[in-house]
Amino acid sequence: MLDFTIRPARPGDAEFLADMLVAAVNWAPDSDRSREATMADPALAHYVAGWQRPDDFGVVAVDCEGAAVGAAWLRYLTAADPGYGYVADDVPELSIGVVESWRGRSVGRALLRAAWAAARDRGVRAVSLSVERANFAARLYAAEGFRTVESFRDSDTMVAEISP
Repeated sequence: MLDFTIRPARPGDAEFLADMLVAAVNWAPDSDRSREATMADPALAHYVAGWQRPDDFGVVAVDCEGAAVGAAWLRYLTAADPGYGYVADDVPELSIGVVESWRGRSVGRALLRAAWAAARDRGVRAVSLSVERANFAARLYAAEGFRTVESFRDSDTMVAEISP
């Protein structure tokens, strides 16, 4: 039995999504980029700035007391303001963050699957993301059907097709 549930992301989740963006940026044990530095970087801040735009959607994992412990959200970015995992204007980019004490407890996989279901319900046909190869999450994404479409020095852009 899971000790968390998943609900749709809401406009009031903006601050928590920013926290999860910081958690995702700081995935490595020796990473300590501050929230201020993360949100001051336009290349990162655009993943959550102005949440929730009309085409933004996602899911939030909450513990048995209702505290948020992770989130997965999708945002359409454009060629004029691309994300690290940008592939096309009509392919939303997935971001996932899990509170450190909840990592390794299947929260990320559950969030990924719930985000896919939400995407499928909206008629989304593909989802992209960027992940550093050393990040444990890279194996999760590959196991869940993401394939590498572009490689950089330390990271990959991955895409997953979503079946109707």
